[in-house]
Amino acid sequence: MKRVRHAIAVLATLASLAWAQAVAEPYPTRLVRLMVPSSAGGVTDLLARITGDYLSARTNQRFIVENRTGGGGNLATDAVAKADPDGYTLGIAASGNIVINPYIFEKMPFNAKTDLAFVASIAEAPQVIAINKDVPATTLQELIAYAKAHPDSLKYASAGTGSTMHLAGDQFARLAGIKLIHVPYRGAAPAVSDVVAGVVQIISVSAGPIMGFVRSGQLRVLAAASPHRLKHFPAAPTSAEAGLPGYEMTTWFGMIAPRNTPDRIVQTLHGLIKHMLTDPASMKRLDDSFLDRMPLTQAEFAAFVAAEFPRWEKVVRDAGLQPD
Repeated sequence: MKRVRHAIAVLATLASLAWAQAVAEPYPTRLVRLMVPSSAGGVTDLLARITGDYLSARTNQRFIVENRTGGGGNLATDAVAKADPDGYTLGIAASGNIVINPYIFEKMPFNAKTDLAFVASIAEAPQVIAINKDVPATTLQELIAYAKAHPDSLKYASAGTGSTMHLAGDQFARLAGIKLIHVPYRGAAPAVSDVVAGVVQIISVSAGPIMGFVRSGQLRVLAAASPHRLKHFPAAPTSAEAGLPGYEMTTWFGMIAPRNTPDRIVQTLHGLIKHMLTDPASMKRLDDSFLDRMPLTQAEFAAFVAAEFPRWEKVVRDAGLQPD
């Protein structure tokens, strides 16, 4: 028995030493994968590459973007949730992947509330209400009045059923007390194209996909779905200023990790992201992509995400969507 106890004590000591060595090990020491739930060229992918470039330069280790599409973004996020919690598989996710999908998919491969660590907020893209140039309205109230006078005649485009754009358009119609016809597309680009062409008249979308068309006069921005005016559309009134208080819609982006990722790694990553958001080169790349910085502390970001779940659950339920 003495030998057994001695062997157990030795093993326990060795395990403690190994644990202490792992804790003391600098991070990162090898390649890190950034899982992205969209194809190359999308906003989330672009943000991931900005982030990966900065982190690679600061740590002298490669942060590579791995695009894993499918399942409405669930495949990429699930890969993060089920990865070893060692900081070498991370995700750059859009808000819909985290706080909307649980309410529109009947079966989720992971639990967004319990299987993920919310490392750092990075950026946000507030939406605006934009219309085709031929719609006879120059203000949001004129659009609402026109819609009430011509029920079921106006259509709004989205990037697909259950997307942020869809839910934003639906909430706009409900808050305004008007009837609009939803036309879903496979992505933002074809949705915007049909609004420009006049096939569909209205869209709730962030600045990036429409900026060129607004500058050319093909689309007109009537209001920002934000509590403050947007730097990319400074002349556009906020929703409250336009007479529709409470209409606030934005897509946010952040870094996620598997649950139980050591806090020292989470805080290291958060600190790096914090510095990235003050780095002139990275700030310019974000601005050129029409993304606004979102500099929250790690605790603030986790609390923010927790509050987003019930908010979006209500939006989904109010839209009449059932898990599919």
